[in-house]
Amino acid sequence: MTSTRSAIQIPEWEEMHNKKTPWIDWNTRSLALASLLAALYSGYVFYFAFASFGPLQVRVVDAFLPLSILFGPPAIVGVTIGCFIGNFLGSPFGIVDIVGGPVANLLAATLAWAVTRRKFRGSWLLAIALEIAVVSVIVGTYLVALGAAPGVPAWVGWIEFMGSEVVAIGVLGYPLLEGVARATQRNPNLGPQNPS
Repeated sequence: MTSTRSAIQIPEWEEMHNKKTPWIDWNTRSLALASLLAALYSGYVFYFAFASFGPLQVRVVDAFLPLSILFGPPAIVGVTIGCFIGNFLGSPFGIVDIVGGPVANLLAATLAWAVTRRKFRGSWLLAIALEIAVVSVIVGTYLVALGAAPGVPAWVGWIEFMGSEVVAIGVLGYPLLEGVARATQRNPNLGPQNPS
């Protein structure tokens, strides 16, 4: 399948994701999407620090994580950099949160994207469940280690943190993903394009 591209066109979805050489074809649209997600993510974390940090936190902006299923590497990079910047500017947990949060987002979003590339029935739901699990285990573990009483097992942090991630990623992120997917199917100038 051949395609002509200019500065404002995005290559066909399959062509972009089946390339063997680069991880992503960084064009203007990919860079803009990654930048937009990073700015929105970090802005939310910074301005809503009261809800973004602590053992009981609800990062509503984690609803952007499922967008990696649809947009792939630009969304993965965006939520990872956004988490790094937001945690750098406001985290009371220091370097562990500045590094741990972005690593959790990077792994969760990359796994979700990789799972959905197989295109099997239920892959979106499995990918979202993986995102919830990965973020809950990584962040829940270090939050318990940094902020809880001595002797509290890590699984307590996982369960405690999983509730907020189910809300953010599952309850808010999945409908956002479906809405964006419908919008991009109706308007070929938005996001990834599925070949007809």
